[in-house]
Amino acid sequence: MSGALLGYACLWTAWITFPLMAAMQFICAKVGMVTGRGLAGVLRRHYPRTMLYPAVAALVIANTINAGADIQAIAAGVNLLIPIPIKALIVPIGLLLLALQIWWPYRLIARTFKWLTLSLFAYIGASFLAGPNWTEVLRGTVLPTLRFDGTFLAVLVAILGTTISPYLFFWQASQEVEEELAMGRKQLWQRQGATDAEVRYAAWDVNIGMFFSNVVMYFIILATAATLHQTGHTDINTAADSAVALRPLAGDAAYILMALALIGTGLLAVPILTTSGAYAVCEAFGWKWGLDRKLRGAKQFYFVIAASTIVGLFIDFLGINPMDALFWTAVINGFLAPPLLMIIMLVANNRSVMGDRVNGTAMNVLGWTTTVVMFAAAAALVVTWGAS
Repeated sequence: MSGALLGYACLWTAWITFPLMAAMQFICAKVGMVTGRGLAGVLRRHYPRTMLYPAVAALVIANTINAGADIQAIAAGVNLLIPIPIKALIVPIGLLLLALQIWWPYRLIARTFKWLTLSLFAYIGASFLAGPNWTEVLRGTVLPTLRFDGTFLAVLVAILGTTISPYLFFWQASQEVEEELAMGRKQLWQRQGATDAEVRYAAWDVNIGMFFSNVVMYFIILATAATLHQTGHTDINTAADSAVALRPLAGDAAYILMALALIGTGLLAVPILTTSGAYAVCEAFGWKWGLDRKLRGAKQFYFVIAASTIVGLFIDFLGINPMDALFWTAVINGFLAPPLLMIIMLVANNRSVMGDRVNGTAMNVLGWTTTVVMFAAAAALVVTWGAS
């Protein structure tokens, strides 16, 4: 929505959030590698439950709403290519994604995710085909814009809540554990600790992943700015609106690229949202979890995934604007992230948890900078709301 509402004004957030996002994901990855537990499991073991349970509850609520909106976005993308009503597609898509999470083996899911990321590059092609104003694009990229009004700050907090997002913290740490479980390291002692080579690989993996993530984010903003904002469509009803606006400007090829990008984005997002919530819930209560486990070996884990998916589907039929749902859950994540970041930084510097793998100077500077930036953005938005 940022591109539709503000045009090119937020392009700069893609490069400025990259080091912050990469640093926090690396710290979360290191927590998972060193402790052999996901983030919620570490918090449950070392910190008060009063700190853990509200964070997990807020995470699951935001993720469930987000997942429902993303399922509807997939349906909207399919509808652009095949004339089947969106409402008729929502339930089959949701149930298909649920079935794949339950019955596909973890390694197959991981490989599928890697291939699905290629679909996100369709946003880049669509952006060029949209014929943006490159002078304005350059200005929006290199000159950070800050405006202290409610709309701008809400968009900024939403961008931060989408990139430096709580569900990614839980997902990253748990994925490191999933990888070890898939290698046969079923016992906690087998997973604890990390070699220098493993830590370096995790840093490389996270940096590459976050770099491409932010490149895609940049071109999503650019594509929607060049289509919806340029044509005055700032009130978005569905994720497909940008593709519809793009067609008269750039033709069928751009329209198809945007439709494919919407489908690919949703297919990636929904399993991550529902699974990261399940990771957090199961570790918070000490239940067995993991996509590498069969259904009978982790019933509570798959129940949480199923419940999140089904509630998300139910939300899709309440008549709520899916883009508004995505936007406001991103804002909620922007408020949830700062206290979680502070907790993660305390964990990452706790020698009783991390041993010799506590944060170094660079990670502490980036991590605490991220925490301060997130707190400041959320506080500024609250002040603006109060003033209005």
